Amino acid sequence: MRKIEVAPSVLSLDYAHFEGQCQQLNESNANWLHFDVMDGHFVPNLTFGPDILKGFRKACPDLFLDVHLMVEDPKMFVEPFVKAGADLISFHVEALSDVLKIHELIDLIHSYNIQAGLVIKPKTDVHVLDEFLDEVDLVLIMSVEPGFGGQKFMEDMLPKVEYLREHVPASCRIEIDGGINDETAKKALHAGVDVLVAGSYVFKGNIKEQVDTLIK
Repeated sequence: MRKIEVAPSVLSLDYAHFEGQCQQLNESNANWLHFDVMDGHFVPNLTFGPDILKGFRKACPDLFLDVHLMVEDPKMFVEPFVKAGADLISFHVEALSDVLKIHELIDLIHSYNIQAGLVIKPKTDVHVLDEFLDEVDLVLIMSVEPGFGGQKFMEDMLPKVEYLREHVPASCRIEIDGGINDETAKKALHAGVDVLVAGSYVFKGNIKEQVDTLIK
């Protein structure tokens, strides 16, 4: 039986109530924390640097820190986020046009003794991941266009999940990010997802209760 994880996305956290919301996260059934890194170039938004991740590592010491790089030069960001406490770093295949560079970056991430993942945007063919499935620990399917929170779930991404469920090794998790709530989570889990990234939905109310609705 697959172990389902919820990864609240700190893109939606209310930073005016940082300590209180971190306490709620620590008391919830979420074991992961999703951290979106945007450079304002690869996607039209700018978010967090490694120092912010260090803050979450201190505030949520037991949570698995899942770092999603939405940047033009992911290699440049790996070491700073490893040092800041990342447990997993995933990057977009679209950021590196050279297949060899993708293999090399996966190896680089693993050289720091953390997990490595690959991400694809909604318009990217899922088959671009085939060559890398035996090398990565996670594949992330974007179910919205990356860059902003609060978008509507793209249900036509679920066939990608179904395909991956049939082809990933047992050691590789399937994650989905974008528009996840109590209804879309059920569809994603049915398709074969292991990790649900949820931002707006989790942080709009009682965090513990919102997390529980996604895994029950």
